Amino acid sequence: MALTAWRTFVTVCRLGSLSAAAVELGYTQSAVSRQIAGLERQAGVPLIQRHVRGVRPTPAGEVFRHHALATLDEADRALRAIRDVRHGALGRPLVVGATPSLAAEIVPAAIRRLLDAGGPLRWNLVPGLSPELHDRVTAGSLDVAVVTDAPPGLPHDTRVERRFLGMDEMVVVLPLGHPRSGRGPVPVQALADETWVEDNDGSASLLRQHAARAGVTPRIDLTAADLLGKTALVATGHAIALIPGVLTRALRTDVTTVALVDPPTRGIYAIAPRRDPHPSAAPLLDQLAAAFGPVPPAQGAHRPSGPDADTAAPAFHGGSVSR
Repeated sequence: MALTAWRTFVTVCRLGSLSAAAVELGYTQSAVSRQIAGLERQAGVPLIQRHVRGVRPTPAGEVFRHHALATLDEADRALRAIRDVRHGALGRPLVVGATPSLAAEIVPAAIRRLLDAGGPLRWNLVPGLSPELHDRVTAGSLDVAVVTDAPPGLPHDTRVERRFLGMDEMVVVLPLGHPRSGRGPVPVQALADETWVEDNDGSASLLRQHAARAGVTPRIDLTAADLLGKTALVATGHAIALIPGVLTRALRTDVTTVALVDPPTRGIYAIAPRRDPHPSAAPLLDQLAAAFGPVPPAQGAHRPSGPDADTAAPAFHGGSVSR
């Protein structure tokens, strides 16, 4: 297909680096540069701009990235559909997106219950950050996505049905043997002199906002590519980190967690396209809601109100559901 350069451009935007995209795609860096230059000649405007830490899309490039992502997803779906017809498998697969912390345990467990209750189903799990997953839902390449309202938040989009699942309390992950291990909940002021590592802007914003309310500034001196790298830096004693409470059940065994006093929280939502819903989308939403479960009104966690609001759901506290 003549979409090679489009795929290269989307990869460059995702990784923020021409060289990293070249490694992932198996090209030379000069080949990646030529493909981007060819797209820019066709578009008549620059699509990427260089900065000290790599590259990022220009405003025109961001518009193109959004449409290119949708086009590539639809092209991939078309090719899969052709293969399915050839092999006699006509059932439409359920494509589920989830943020990394929710893809680690909550969402796979809900899919397992869905399969146990409803029988065989072709499905696929796509990890990503909330803004990217939202774009994929509106583009039609995801049937369900489990996302959060951590910064920059979730847009109000009439094309998307949104269901509130629950609140997630953030916790701090520490290396084994850390002096604060087992002494929580701790005020964030007690961790003011620690080195922190972050892997995305949303989590870093939650940490900075929480620390600012306590009158301190966290030293976010290290950056990781993802949650796996983030916890690896913690396990090896380089830093501590703020992580979602829902992740604690899937953490590696050489780290531990401590709760914060008045911890930062984020809302967890399931979103799905209003048009052409997958037959298994609604049953999966029910299984996801069951992971949080109903609580008595007096114990319900705070949650947003408005047209997207649903019945109250509990918060995750350090890997368990409070009821």
